[in-house]
Amino acid sequence: MPDIGDIIELVKDIPGKNLRAGMRGAVVHCHGNDAYEIEFTDDDGKTLDFSALHAKYFIVVWRAETRQWITIAEQASALVAGLPDNEAKEVLDFARFLSVQSCQSVSYENISV
Repeated sequence: MPDIGDIIELVKDIPGKNLRAGMRGAVVHCHGNDAYEIEFTDDDGKTLDFSALHAKYFIVVWRAETRQWITIAEQASALVAGLPDNEAKEVLDFARFLSVQSCQSVSYENISV
């Protein structure tokens, strides 16, 4: 669950708000029912938008409580958890493919000629 001060990243575009997937914002209020008030700012800190968003529209990428960035593996897991099962299986299959490729390249590096 996101907390006030956490940094989030949009995983979906927000039509009509000019907010696009990949944009980051800060949780400034928790409404309950998985709804959160998010403040989006530009690089100079000027507020671009305040939006009440359901948690399905974003993932947490930085935790205020621990003052740490969320690992890439945890971010990927959060994204996959929000997908329908058939699409999540495609991501898992692709991750397996990458894992096999990574293991093969490591094996080739260990061969002496």
